[in-house]
Amino acid sequence: MAAPGFGGTGQYRADGTERPRHLSTLALVTERLPLFPLGTVLYPGLVLPLNVFEERYRRLLADLLAGPEPHRFGVVGIRAGRETAPTGVAGPDGGDADPGGQALAGLGPDPAQALYDLGCVAEIASAEQREDGGYDLIATGTTRFKVLDFDAAGPYLTAEVERLPEVVGPEAAVLGQAVERLFRTYQKRLAGARESTVTGLQDLPDDPMVLSYLVAAASVLDTSDKQRLLGAGSASERLTAELALLRQETAVLAKLPSLPAVELTRQAFNPN
Repeated sequence: MAAPGFGGTGQYRADGTERPRHLSTLALVTERLPLFPLGTVLYPGLVLPLNVFEERYRRLLADLLAGPEPHRFGVVGIRAGRETAPTGVAGPDGGDADPGGQALAGLGPDPAQALYDLGCVAEIASAEQREDGGYDLIATGTTRFKVLDFDAAGPYLTAEVERLPEVVGPEAAVLGQAVERLFRTYQKRLAGARESTVTGLQDLPDDPMVLSYLVAAASVLDTSDKQRLLGAGSASERLTAELALLRQETAVLAKLPSLPAVELTRQAFNPN
């Protein structure tokens, strides 16, 4: 892969320091994933629809689909920056100029500052290429990971990652029951603030791990709070945090006359 037009190795540790050139060729003992930065947080078990139209992500998808299954990439949240590359400013090769190069367009020169270092592996369930060369993609979150090194030397961002274990934790079943009750109240309060009616509430899973991720995804929270839930060390820790957040959000909703409509049960369709 050709390096973009800026100096250095293009490889960054998660603390923001650039890897020395003599270390960039060492054999990796951890998994390397192509990355898809998004303004949303993906959780294990959740479905993610994507409209892929940028050239760098078309290349990412083409490379993945040309290889053996399963086709996986990493989703990381954007801390500072934008999902899509800026347009209207030509670079030396005729493309859009950006200080971070092609892989980091819209994110700036330092991925460790622009992106969160905790993400989720996405496995492609279906991918249809359109006539314009883009893709309509459906992926599912599988496992969480921690970024050890970012690599921006190619046409799209990749990272060396370490997968994180899933730990249930103590009292998870009891915490899950409390979260389920409060989440039902939260949904009704949110529907009331939207001047709508809650109909056909879906059954929530009994598994506390699955429940913890579903509630995290379906709650209307800031990205920083959603990232904190993603990074919880166990389902018990995540459920405990959700109890506090849901109590807070339910109390706020009780005082608000109306809120913009938000779909609770699905991730938004993300253009890249």
